[in-house]
Amino acid sequence: MGSESVSVRTATLRGIEAIPISVEVSVSGGIPGLSIVGMPDASVLEARSRVRCAIKASGYKIPRLHVTVNLAPAEIRKSGTGFDLPIAVAVLAATNQIPTADLDGCVFVGELALDGAVCPVRGAVAYAKLAKEQGLSLVCSERTCLSGSTDAGALALCALSRLMAGVKTLPALREGAADEASIPASGPDLDFADVVDQDLAKRAMVIAAAGRHGMLMVGPPGSGKTMLARRMPTILPPLSDKERSEAMLIHSVAGQPMEPLERGERPFRAPHHSISVGGLVGGGRPVMPGEVSLAHAGVLFLDELPEFASNALQSLRQPLEEHEVRIVRVDGVYVFPCDFQLVAAANPCPCGYLGDDRHECTCTPARIASYQARIGGPLMDRIDVVVDVQRPQTTDVIRGSSGLSTQEMRSQVMGARDFSQWREARRGGERDQSGVAAMGFQDSARAYFESSADRLGLGGRAITRVSRVARTIADVDQREEVTRDDVAEALQYRSRKLR
Repeated sequence: MGSESVSVRTATLRGIEAIPISVEVSVSGGIPGLSIVGMPDASVLEARSRVRCAIKASGYKIPRLHVTVNLAPAEIRKSGTGFDLPIAVAVLAATNQIPTADLDGCVFVGELALDGAVCPVRGAVAYAKLAKEQGLSLVCSERTCLSGSTDAGALALCALSRLMAGVKTLPALREGAADEASIPASGPDLDFADVVDQDLAKRAMVIAAAGRHGMLMVGPPGSGKTMLARRMPTILPPLSDKERSEAMLIHSVAGQPMEPLERGERPFRAPHHSISVGGLVGGGRPVMPGEVSLAHAGVLFLDELPEFASNALQSLRQPLEEHEVRIVRVDGVYVFPCDFQLVAAANPCPCGYLGDDRHECTCTPARIASYQARIGGPLMDRIDVVVDVQRPQTTDVIRGSSGLSTQEMRSQVMGARDFSQWREARRGGERDQSGVAAMGFQDSARAYFESSADRLGLGGRAITRVSRVARTIADVDQREEVTRDDVAEALQYRSRKLR
């Protein structure tokens, strides 16, 4: 065995970015052992045992020398088990047990099992993106899978940048074997036609989807609020290449399955109301994206909205406005995109039967007021469409009646967005934010809106949001001018109470 120094390329995750790292190995005399320096965390330090066992199980010789591993630059904290493979490769190269000719053109990432198998790690898309930007090849596990499923998205990026994926064990490094990604199976089909007797709610969902408005559904248990929410992604436009790439990157870093994204489905996230602020907007150590970022380019559904902790709900205000989450830590600022469609659901009262003609509400006025106040005014100001969802008629459910289908609703949404683009282009690029006049309000609609806003005591933000909803309603019906009826319907969706 020689006494050499070898450097191997790898990377560490920082938020949703992969930061390039060099694994420098020096083999010298002294007491046999392996030491790792360069700000490694506990998971990286544990690589010493995994690497030794994997090298021995793979038929290589463990050097009876002292091996020093330096992770450069040393000022960046390293975390994760993806350093196992590059450390093992660097040790084997430094001891002349594998060829070193092609190492400079590769980025190695992977966890090692004790038998020498190369296991997948989270963040495969981030590593592939880094390799693509640097014109290198990514060497990782042949099972680049997340949560037990094939990470076809990472392999797709690998193919674009001539990246190699498919290393099964350490001995396979000599062979350079790689397998192709399997094609993900299609997921379950959800259709709005399965939701009966909810035409008003479906109309509200079309408006919310067409104008990207936040939506709150209020109704008793069993009225179909969750069924409606789960079908919201099916009426949104197809994922663009940029949206798909960003969503895949976030899901990969978070270790989440990506088959739905590969099929072109928009994300749908429905966190439980017991979720913490960190789980909702991101955080932890290492810093990970939260549910709002995992819902990027898709739908975030908050069921039982008043049951969420008040600080968790108020933490949504900045992501809803800026479409990104900024988490400040001692080592820097982490930025996660979170441009999502907000859909929420709530009961009108603690027992859920306020206003239900089939069940008697048992809540006192004080309990009802306290329950409804849990959401908070600042968040409600950012929810543009509030709609009542009534319990469907028994006869309609038994007979299997159906209303608008997903295809019909998607056609309305796409038609409204296309009409909006045409309208803005025709008006010379004026944006809706520039005032009611620029939105094409008729004189009668403007006068009615002014009197209604004064009577209801609407603030500046509420006036702006109601006017945008009215403009969206006109776009859905493909009218250039906003009518009095459009304003009236938009005002009906504006409610500060759950009922």
